[in-house]
Amino acid sequence: MFEIVNREEMAQGTIVLNEIDAPRIARKAKPGQFVILQANEKGERIPLTMADVDPEKGTITIIYMIVGKSTKVFGSMQVGENYYAVIGPLGKATHIEKRGKVVCVGGGTGIAVLHPITRALKEAGNEVTTILGSRNKDLLILEDKMTSASHHLHICTDDGSRGHHGFVTDVLKDILAKEKIDLVVAIGPVPMMKFVSMITKEKGVETLVSLNPIMVDGTGMCGGCRVSVGGTTKFACVDGPEFDGHAVDYDELSKRLTAYQADEKISLEECKQNI
Repeated sequence: MFEIVNREEMAQGTIVLNEIDAPRIARKAKPGQFVILQANEKGERIPLTMADVDPEKGTITIIYMIVGKSTKVFGSMQVGENYYAVIGPLGKATHIEKRGKVVCVGGGTGIAVLHPITRALKEAGNEVTTILGSRNKDLLILEDKMTSASHHLHICTDDGSRGHHGFVTDVLKDILAKEKIDLVVAIGPVPMMKFVSMITKEKGVETLVSLNPIMVDGTGMCGGCRVSVGGTTKFACVDGPEFDGHAVDYDELSKRLTAYQADEKISLEECKQNI
């Protein structure tokens, strides 16, 4: 169980794709849901949103950036090796319906999370415009899959090496100025989601964001993923991971995300010495 049947390195090796044999999860999983993975018996439990599901093959696909000890361990695993545990599907699935014109905005590994949602929105009959952003062209992922999942695709890079030279918010502003958009879905770095939500709030466009980066235990037990949404405390793992982008307290969220950066850096350096 939970054998890695396909492994790919993306973004100059900083991002890794694992396709995992998990037939029972694959049969049940819906866009927006996540799984908890554990590399070995003593390993940390990491929640990751599924980037793809193939019920016929019985596989799920996760895509993650190597940023800490546990993702470093994940990244060292090869085809034929097994995860100790994969639990899911967890979290509330994305509500998919025909809304009209939808804009999906993705950045970094958030593009992986956005992929099944974008595809489902298109299949539901929406006209889908997708905006993808990365620091440079080499860090852009899943362009082919996102092209297939969208009617219109825009690429943005901070350094101008591909597509629009600038931020996803530049393209979003232009689209909102020209068209009536019924829904915006934004998934990526917290600053990106914050500024997308600020722009859409001014225009009165409903916006959905995913707060999966803050999840820890994934079951609501640890309380580490507490977020303030509309002045009320929510847990990203059991109440989300998707929320109204206009109601999220992004400043509080950013502080919580960086609370353990120093400890994470030490843990990663120790891990590098042992792999």
